Amino acid sequence: MNPELRQYLSEIGRRGGLKSRRTLAPETARAMSRVRDARRAFRRFHTQCFGSYDPSYRVGMADIEWVADQLMAHGDREARLVGARLRG
Repeated sequence: MNPELRQYLSEIGRRGGLKSRRTLAPETARAMSRVRDARRAFRRFHTQCFGSYDPSYRVGMADIEWVADQLMAHGDREARLVGARLRG
């Protein structure tokens, strides 16, 4: 292969790889982490705290406080600790 062509392909491949990498703002990363924790808590404590709700319900950003409230109101000590951590 032609050395100039190899250099050109190497350069555009490197730039494409750098451009496609996404960086998250710290507040966005924290919000994503809170949603992930709320989803995990919903699944983990479903029988104890969320028995009347559909188990396949997808917890979103707006549901974090609701999940925390349910954990605090209906959960055991471990569930309440998770609820307190979700509240912040």
